Amino acid sequence: MAFEIPPNLHPDCGPIAWLLGTWRGNGHGDYPTIEKFQFGQELIFQQDGRPFFHYMSRSWIIDEEGNKVREAAQETGFIRARPEGRIEMVLAVNTGFSEIWYGQAEGGKIELRTAGIGFTESAKEVTEGHRLYGNVDGDLLYAYDMAAVGQPLQPHLWARLQRA
Repeated sequence: MAFEIPPNLHPDCGPIAWLLGTWRGNGHGDYPTIEKFQFGQELIFQQDGRPFFHYMSRSWIIDEEGNKVREAAQETGFIRARPEGRIEMVLAVNTGFSEIWYGQAEGGKIELRTAGIGFTESAKEVTEGHRLYGNVDGDLLYAYDMAAVGQPLQPHLWARLQRA
């Protein structure tokens, strides 16, 4: 599907412009404290001419045939574009934590690491994260590594999404 850069795009958003729009696809999850799973996901990146994108994500657990089993994680926040491809991200997650991320965008690749995580009394303790997003053959591929509940930083989620 063709992608056009909006005429009002803030110049600092140039390195992440390829994210704009809606993406859908499937992914996999794993972690030592849970059963492996597959999920469907939709990501939406919107902009209004200022140097940030509004980000929304929703996911659902699927079975081996791709049928929806139940709702899963949701997150929303802002990707703040800074000069020279620097990125700041602020996220709120339905499972009870909020995160501050810093990273870099360059050539269809975005890499982010957590700088701070807060969590509610009822949430699982998440202590560190690493996210990698890439534009690969027009698809959005990502991987999310997490340190949580006493486990070291390690792969947790990965997916391939197509522009809707």
